[in-house]
Amino acid sequence: MAKVQKRTFSLSEEQAGFIDRKVASGDYVSGSEVIREGLRAMQERDAAIEKWLREEVVPAIQQYEADPSSARPAEVFFEELLAEEIADAPKRKRA
Repeated sequence: MAKVQKRTFSLSEEQAGFIDRKVASGDYVSGSEVIREGLRAMQERDAAIEKWLREEVVPAIQQYEADPSSARPAEVFFEELLAEEIADAPKRKRA
C-alpha cells in the first residue's frame, strides 16, 4: 500500500452523515475508505474528461481551423440531434 498521509477536513453535517451511513451499512470499513473511493471516482471522471478533450474536442477544433467550411450551423446540428432523439424514442420504450 502507498504511504499514508493524515489530513484533517471539515465536512457539513450532511456529508458526515453520508459517510457514517456508508460505514454503518457495511459497504465500507471506515470513513477514510469512503473518502478514498470518492477521490478515485473524481480521478476517473477527470481522466475521462481529459481524454475526451484530447481525442475528440481538440481534433474537431483543428479540423474546423483547417477547413471552416466543414462546420455546420448550430441550428442544423440541433435539428439533426432532435431528429435522432425522436427516431430513437420508440427503441428506448421497448428496452
